[in-house]
Amino acid sequence: MSHDTAPQGASGPLTSRMGSPLTGTIRVPGDKSISHRSLMFGALAVGRTTVKGLLESEDVLATADAMRAVGATIEKQTDGSYTVDGIGLGSLLEPEHVIDFGNAGTGVRLTMGIFGSHNIAATFVGDASLSKRPMGRVLNPLRDMGTNVIARDGDRLPASIRGPELALPLTYRVPMPSAQVKSAVLLAGLNAPGETTVIEPIPTRDHTERMLKGFGADISVTLNDAGERVIRLKGQPELKPQDIDVPGDPSSAGFPVVAALIVPGSDVTIGNVLLNEHRTGLITTLIEMGGDIEIVNRRETGGEEVGDLRVRASRLKGVTVPAERAPSMIDEYPVLAVAAAFATGDTFMPGLEELRVKESDRLAAVARGLEANGVPCRETEDTLTVTGGANAIGGGTVVTHLDHRIAMSFLVLGMAAHKPVTIDDGAVIATSFPDFTGLFEGLGAQVAANASEAA
Repeated sequence: MSHDTAPQGASGPLTSRMGSPLTGTIRVPGDKSISHRSLMFGALAVGRTTVKGLLESEDVLATADAMRAVGATIEKQTDGSYTVDGIGLGSLLEPEHVIDFGNAGTGVRLTMGIFGSHNIAATFVGDASLSKRPMGRVLNPLRDMGTNVIARDGDRLPASIRGPELALPLTYRVPMPSAQVKSAVLLAGLNAPGETTVIEPIPTRDHTERMLKGFGADISVTLNDAGERVIRLKGQPELKPQDIDVPGDPSSAGFPVVAALIVPGSDVTIGNVLLNEHRTGLITTLIEMGGDIEIVNRRETGGEEVGDLRVRASRLKGVTVPAERAPSMIDEYPVLAVAAAFATGDTFMPGLEELRVKESDRLAAVARGLEANGVPCRETEDTLTVTGGANAIGGGTVVTHLDHRIAMSFLVLGMAAHKPVTIDDGAVIATSFPDFTGLFEGLGAQVAANASEAA
């Protein structure tokens, strides 16, 4: 399946409004982080990797195209699974065309790491949103490994890299909590002789470490005397192909979880959700707010813990979210802010500076969206305070800034608000959750393609 056949979201405005209680059992799209890495590591292994439950979003299909560009064969099978015939570390072919990652920050940063330690040249481009996002955090350690980089001012896309004949292993202290930066350095270290070490002062999601181990890499994680995670990777392993069953994305699960909590009378079960400890900050926070969320059928698959979430409508109360929790839920703050709009009292969210450099200035986009719908909030450089009530007002139109999480979060707001809520463009939702509208309509939600249908 090529990138140009990616599932498309409805373009133009979308409006959601209060309807009946949400009920039913669903599965959300496969985890995006694991989907990206399944294709990447499968391409770097020798032999055939099989991936079930791959998230068929624009972001992930862009990664598939990037891996094809360097020689991997990736095909969708009749049963819906994907096969990846890898070419092996050190054997990447030079791409014949520019690598277009659209809106995919994870895809482009991790791929830069992989390509950057191979003796090939590649040029990366993205959409208007991705082209504004900082790439220096990945390009700087690559420069230290010997990679030549040409990029726009501020290390933004388009960017061209040329890997060295022999990459230098690196000891790198990650300057900000970022799983993407950590992962990019580790993936570059795969093709560098010797040992690459990443020191992580604040833990972030660890899918790269877990999956590399599963593919046969020699990787260890320890704590130093300062309590920091120290990840050591021996370069130039022979990665072994794997069979992978991708669990449901906890970030995507956040939307039906919050919707079920705030729409009166709701009772929704979300099956097979990834429960990695670095990804469950939203669930932890919502339970602290009084959310009735039950985790059942816990089990392990592919080195990751998964389970089913049963969520019932709840009376929420405002809380202070610990700043150190931010890395484990950085993508979920927009939908948490929606939950906070229906909670009693103030919800205070510190440590949000990373939201300034996501698909949009996500912190500002959330604050403007809340204000447009009559929800009081206070925004500083790195905090957000939402003053909730039993009923958020709604009635506004939200500017999404090409950000899929802003779009989905405010559609969830509209499902429980007094007045319908409109987002300016639903097309971007396909970035991570192609069947968002259909899945919610199946639960009983009312989401329509224009305001007049939903009013």
